[in-house]
Amino acid sequence: MEKKLLFELLFDLEQEMLRLGYTEGTMKFYRRRWHALRRFAQERGESYYSEQLGIDFVEEHFHILEKESRRPLSQRETQELRVIRVIGDFQLHQTVLRRYYKHKNILTNTIFINISIRFRQYCVESDYSNVTVDHYSKQSTRFMDYLSSQGINSCKEISLLLINNYIKTLAGYSYKTVEQNICSLRAFFRFLLEVEEVQTDFAAKTPMVQARKQTRIPSVWTKDELKKLIAAIDRGSPKGKRDYAIILLACCLGIRCTDIKNLKTENFRWAEKKLIFNQSKTATTLSLPLTSETGWAVIDYLKYGRPKIDSPYLFLKHIAPFGSFSEANHLNQLIKRYMKLAHIPTLKKRRGMHSLRHTLASRLLESDTPLTTISDILGHVSVESTAAYLKVDIKKLKECPLAFEEATNHA
Repeated sequence: MEKKLLFELLFDLEQEMLRLGYTEGTMKFYRRRWHALRRFAQERGESYYSEQLGIDFVEEHFHILEKESRRPLSQRETQELRVIRVIGDFQLHQTVLRRYYKHKNILTNTIFINISIRFRQYCVESDYSNVTVDHYSKQSTRFMDYLSSQGINSCKEISLLLINNYIKTLAGYSYKTVEQNICSLRAFFRFLLEVEEVQTDFAAKTPMVQARKQTRIPSVWTKDELKKLIAAIDRGSPKGKRDYAIILLACCLGIRCTDIKNLKTENFRWAEKKLIFNQSKTATTLSLPLTSETGWAVIDYLKYGRPKIDSPYLFLKHIAPFGSFSEANHLNQLIKRYMKLAHIPTLKKRRGMHSLRHTLASRLLESDTPLTTISDILGHVSVESTAAYLKVDIKKLKECPLAFEEATNHA
């Protein structure tokens, strides 16, 4: 592809951003920065955009790289870097890469909108979990949005080159995220072939990236870290009562974040001391014994902490507008807040809500709980999913080392 002059590149970028619906206020901000960048390039005698030109521009005008080494960048400074990154991304991919979609409805092409609706219904009828349906729908929508940015107006125009170029836009995401995106695309391509929107089996031609859980050791908390985390919660405040109950449900019962957010009062069978609910990931019913500490934490929140609003969900946001947590909220900020209060390092490992579930599994393993029992508690469909936690128990792994000769003989 022929390299465009800077002013041509910026003109095309502006047209694409207008197509995407960027507000006039945002466009004014970008135009001011583009004007300054063109002037900066002119002074240097450069006619084309390069990554080095962009870096030199933000450093000379905003001294951002110098500040970045001393402290986290402010939101305004991050936005200045965003201006430069958008130009580089557009030059490389001819599209605006948006990691956060401000508007839920990003498609404007009526053909793509109709296909998006049909694909979502296809996923529902295929008995995918709600989480999977939402994920597949979101990723397929982003792919079709990319097609629109490339001047493609119908799925019949999809080619392997377009698919490959779209996958390139995922550079910089984690290995697992790329795997999940490609998995979504393959499901979407199978649907397109089934409804005869395409004649080529793109799903079979799109290689699957394997990032199995068994390739990494799950993040777990030490007993001391958990004590510090829980001690940092202000259990006298309404929000603290909520957070305390949420964290206990995760680390004592191993419930997934999505299932905690979906809990309702009818899921608690107080007389039986059980918690029964349908898992969002596997669509199966899980019955767990309700521990005394966890049960009283939930009761305390219901009586003295929960906002008095009409909602079927147990846990609610404590800032206006009051209501249930969004599907996109994984409650990671909740954990990080108490980690900071407890002075627990946040950089060494992933310490989101799911890590509390991992911790329960590893503690049960240390107590010689059978793997099948752990699998039942965590609500895994297969024991193979639970096997990932075996790697956490380093002590037991050390009990069964292979001699070098024995290992090489079996290679």
